[in-house]
Amino acid sequence: MYFMKRFLFLFILLPGIARAQKPGNKKLNNSKEVTVTPSKSAATSYSIEGTVSGYTDGVPVNLLNPNTGAQEQTTRVENGKFSFKGSLPYPDLKLININNEQKYITLYLDNSNVHIEVKKDAVEQAVITGSPAHDDFAAYMAAIKPYEGVVNQQGRYDAATTAKAVAVLEKFINEHPGAYISPLAIYRFFQLTSDGQKMDALFSSLHVAVRKTPVGEYVNHMIEEEKKLPIGQPLADFSQEDPDGKLISLSSFKGKYVLVDFWASWCGPCRAENPNVVRTYEKYKDKNFTVFGVSLDKDKKKWLDAVKADALNWPQVSDLNGWSNAVALQFQITSIPQNFLVGPDGKLLAKNLRGPALEAKLQSIFQ
Repeated sequence: MYFMKRFLFLFILLPGIARAQKPGNKKLNNSKEVTVTPSKSAATSYSIEGTVSGYTDGVPVNLLNPNTGAQEQTTRVENGKFSFKGSLPYPDLKLININNEQKYITLYLDNSNVHIEVKKDAVEQAVITGSPAHDDFAAYMAAIKPYEGVVNQQGRYDAATTAKAVAVLEKFINEHPGAYISPLAIYRFFQLTSDGQKMDALFSSLHVAVRKTPVGEYVNHMIEEEKKLPIGQPLADFSQEDPDGKLISLSSFKGKYVLVDFWASWCGPCRAENPNVVRTYEKYKDKNFTVFGVSLDKDKKKWLDAVKADALNWPQVSDLNGWSNAVALQFQITSIPQNFLVGPDGKLLAKNLRGPALEAKLQSIFQ
């Protein structure tokens, strides 16, 4: 559905926490009930009052949860107005559409008295007031938009743009420790820098209520995962069979920069990231760089079909045991895609370089 695609786009900007999760693993769950103490308001319920122009009375207005696709409430325009009431355990992203049109008002809703002014010919530019959480969301989007636009058009960052985006993100987080959007900004910061230590420091600066939200708990989980494998330490060797049954070890690439890439044919976020990895591989493969793919597939045909379809022209291994892949268990892989960048000396240089972060890191190495 369109609004689901829009939500995914927004969270790529926010930052797009998109991974396939191992069953039973801790995951981002926006339906989880938690108790938090709001940092800016003691209200326990919200009201949304909308004023519309260009729509006739009687047309439906829907409040949607973009994470689940659920229609949470519906009402109708009456005397040029509509309203919703409810309560939230924590601020959350919502979408509103009118007359079932494929145009959406994006609202980061909290327990406040929110007013929306919307015109039919400019639905997505609706004016939203009264919500501190939405004000923070709008400030974040305005701050990062110039740099995210470069990614959307070019598919990557250069090092200079990355540095600017990182500075903007860090400034926003430092200036908004009580903003419920800040954990997502921190994760975006990590995507661009792979700096787990800095991510930890930024997260620790946030208000307790913000850290205790589901998104905050997810980011904290990521921080704890990062601590398990310190940058600068040798990455333990491993071996696994390629499609022809030949055993390939990580140590066989000693002297090269190697991106150890955990993925699977059934993993949507992995397949979405593959074009970026392919582009980076083609650019740097003649500069002492390669990729070493570790698949968490169970079906050999589906694995090899995906390798061919995505043009993954680098060494691939798998034991076809899914999440019980021996290498995945060795490194406690609980979500994919994940990757490790290993230097010629076998030491870990970076982790989870996705999108622009991978290009920027290799650019800094090979410039």
